[in-house]
Amino acid sequence: MDGPVHAEPADGLPGDPDGFERLWTPHRMAYVRGERKPADPDDAQQCPFCRAQSGPDEDGLVVHRGERVFVVLNLFPYNPGHLLVCPYRHVSSYVDLDAAELAEFSALTRAALATLRAASNPAGFNVGMNQGAVAGAGIAAHLHQHVVPRWAGDANFLPVVARTKALPELLEDTRRRLAEAWTTAGPAAAAGGEG
Repeated sequence: MDGPVHAEPADGLPGDPDGFERLWTPHRMAYVRGERKPADPDDAQQCPFCRAQSGPDEDGLVVHRGERVFVVLNLFPYNPGHLLVCPYRHVSSYVDLDAAELAEFSALTRAALATLRAASNPAGFNVGMNQGAVAGAGIAAHLHQHVVPRWAGDANFLPVVARTKALPELLEDTRRRLAEAWTTAGPAAAAGGEG
């Protein structure tokens, strides 16, 4: 991991000493408060996936751009390298994809798996999508599929008791590393090769 780890010893802080160190993740408050969610979910101008695709890749955390579908890092990842496969079109349901979008959506999901395997060597993956807010979709109005790399021991007590996830890498560094790996692993997988 590049850069310093930001943990603060608890001694000297107000309250009773408890032996814990504090891992501050203030960026999570935007997610907890829903600050980045669109006020009108059907307005593509407010959609974070539509905004991500319209600017520079680095600003939008875009890892790869296809013809009809793109791949972006999750702004609030479960694990480093948590990717989202999204159509450019602002559609909410998997059944709304046309045949060409569906084929590229599948191919880029496959390429995302191969790219993550090449760049990070995870032990496994969670792949899936939540259709509708009641099913857990944070942005229900724009279809997206999650590709989450997993390693043995990658989960600990923090998400359960503190609603916090400690990530060992900055999003910008993850995006750059995966975008570089995509140039070799992604095309082979998308074309049906081993990757």
